[in-house]
Amino acid sequence: MKFETHSVYHIYNRGNNSQKIFFTEANYLFFLDKIRKELIPHGDILCYCLMPNHFHLMILTPEDFKSYDLNNAIGILLRSYTRAINLQEGRSGSLFQQKTKAKELIDKNNNNAVNYLATCAHYIHLNPVRAGLAEHLNQWRFSSYLDLAGLRNGTLCNKELFFMLSGIRKDEFIKESEAMLDFKRMSFK
Repeated sequence: MKFETHSVYHIYNRGNNSQKIFFTEANYLFFLDKIRKELIPHGDILCYCLMPNHFHLMILTPEDFKSYDLNNAIGILLRSYTRAINLQEGRSGSLFQQKTKAKELIDKNNNNAVNYLATCAHYIHLNPVRAGLAEHLNQWRFSSYLDLAGLRNGTLCNKELFFMLSGIRKDEFIKESEAMLDFKRMSFK
């Protein structure tokens, strides 16, 4: 993956053959701790969601970073987590799909693209509802929705930076999240 300086990326990967990657609550917490140790030195986490068989991260790259360092950090995160799960589950081999995907969310030539940050965050946070793991966004502990909505005081995400870059206020974010949740519920019927 080639990362540009001072840009926002939606980074995601899933288990091989869509298999589970998180087996216990401790696995989710361990992965979040690994994100803090491996990725935060290379960028700001703006939002995230961990699902039983995949994960989503939104990250802002700083002005003074090297693309190689972030790629290397993602590799270390996934390899070290895989080693721990393989030991825990008595398995071997790759846990994640070979290629982690990253989509740049800010088109530097299009000012309207910045608003896509909030839309992407809603998409990321709606994953547990779409999968039937939660009825409401505030019921899934392993996402940053609780932090961005002011319902938890987590420190993994840079909340202020998320709201500044997305161009919306916290109350607008909550209203938009609720509206998208209502829309998704209507779509399931």
